[in-house]
Amino acid sequence: MTQALRQSASLPAVSRLPDPIRAVIFDMDGTLIDTEAAHRHAFAQTGQAIGWPMSDELLLSMVGIHRDENERMLAQHMGPDFPLARFYAESDALFEAAVDAGIALRPGAVLLLDHLRRAGIAMALATSTAAPFAQDRLAKAGLIDYFDVIVTRSDVDQPKPHPEPYLLAAARLGVDPADCVAVEDSHAGVRSATAAGMATVMVPDLLPPTEELVLACAHVLPSLTDLRDLLLATG
Repeated sequence: MTQALRQSASLPAVSRLPDPIRAVIFDMDGTLIDTEAAHRHAFAQTGQAIGWPMSDELLLSMVGIHRDENERMLAQHMGPDFPLARFYAESDALFEAAVDAGIALRPGAVLLLDHLRRAGIAMALATSTAAPFAQDRLAKAGLIDYFDVIVTRSDVDQPKPHPEPYLLAAARLGVDPADCVAVEDSHAGVRSATAAGMATVMVPDLLPPTEELVLACAHVLPSLTDLRDLLLATG
């Protein structure tokens, strides 16, 4: 990767992980828990059931975006006759049934979290899911006790892709953003974390990274297991 290519990216870039790493701040949906796929399935199934099928392009455009913006996007894309309230009532019911049944963790999630806990590195969560749903989802997944700080959509005025969620998580940890690593799966999340000045590791889920995001990230890795292995190799 040449310096000229890096300078061509419009996002800020931190090419190295901090040394030492004082904190790791995680996204939740699609990064630690396989909920993005469950959301996409619930949306697609509900759209079909109510007679308003949705394209893959539309469904993918909503990945990593907070609920208010998703509602605005759907209303704009589908038109004034779209039954937004009914759609969300029915898709939420499908999604919550999936959560109650148990949604898988992303590969390597517990492996990485256990490694960071043993290393004594502080951990926080910065999610676009509102409270108390974020905490409930973490508890059902068995992950809530790993985190010293949890920042939800309810805690910020400006959600991802704005940097406020990551800046607030770092502030609550008492750690400089430059000493943090952010772990994200979505485009909006990477934009949020890099704008906060954090070395960002992208572990893609439903969306592959763009060239701009690759340039902005410290690393793009296939799984959380690969991040654990990278930390072991460099630590």
